[in-house]
Amino acid sequence: MIIVSTDGSCLRNPGGAIGWAWVNHTGPSNSGGEPSGTNQVAELRALLEAVLAHPGPEPLLIESDSQYAIKCASEWLAGWKRKGWKTAGGTPVRNLELVQSIERAITEREGPVRFRWVRGHVGNHFNEAADALAGEAARAVAAGGAVSTAATAPAKKAPVKTAPVKTAPAPATAVPTVSAPTAREASTSDDAVPTLF
Repeated sequence: MIIVSTDGSCLRNPGGAIGWAWVNHTGPSNSGGEPSGTNQVAELRALLEAVLAHPGPEPLLIESDSQYAIKCASEWLAGWKRKGWKTAGGTPVRNLELVQSIERAITEREGPVRFRWVRGHVGNHFNEAADALAGEAARAVAAGGAVSTAATAPAKKAPVKTAPVKTAPAPATAVPTVSAPTAREASTSDDAVPTLF
């Protein structure tokens, strides 16, 4: 099983520079950013980039501290698609292009994709590494650095960042894994902060 941690950063939410990052627990990492966005966009982008960078039949487990991103990619996705990309309240799904890109990436990936929520900022090595990379990417973009482009197709190889990521084991967590996608749709707004699951 491939395990990847993701995180997003927004320097001023909404509208500030954003950064996204993923960290493979046994190897490479990657990050990028855009000049303007939201924290939710950054979290979704990190998840999308992680799926695209890890094609193939091996099961993929993505750890994120964003319940919003996880629920967009799992619990809410099937219901939104069934309702013509509308929420339970009938409003258009926010961040639709990213959500649809995530749905395509998961559907087209040969192996299964699962998600696990991890609490952020509590010393989880890989979550902290992804957080640091996402923050660096956002600051680089804000300072006039390179801007990443939207991912549209699976990468042939996971891009390798020049600085290696330590591979210390992550602490065990009792949070359940969520398969994607599921048929259940949450009744809360897609913009609200989801409750623990």
